[in-house]
Amino acid sequence: MQFDHYTLALLLERADAPHLDDNETAAIRDGHLAHLAALHDAGHLLAAGPLSAEGFFGLSVFRVGPEEARTLSEADPAFRAGWFTVTILPWAVPAGAMSFTPVPFPHSTAEARGD
Repeated sequence: MQFDHYTLALLLERADAPHLDDNETAAIRDGHLAHLAALHDAGHLLAAGPLSAEGFFGLSVFRVGPEEARTLSEADPAFRAGWFTVTILPWAVPAGAMSFTPVPFPHSTAEARGD
């Protein structure tokens, strides 16, 4: 059987994340979205989104290997600001079981809201 290989990046909230003012938080959030959109535009990131469970920040599905996925995840402005840690998980699924449709990713909070 053939397998397709992906890399999952599980983003875990940090208990010691800094408390920032609204302007700093908005700038980091926009930087985070712009970072993900750039990775998607470059073909490295297939899907990403927040997780609505305590202790979790989000999940990203990469088309690159684990080492590159970690490097790309750790370049995220929200990671650099101390908002989350990254757990990298290689993932194999039967070939063709997953498909990703190219869709635009928002580059900012305003774009995500449709402003």
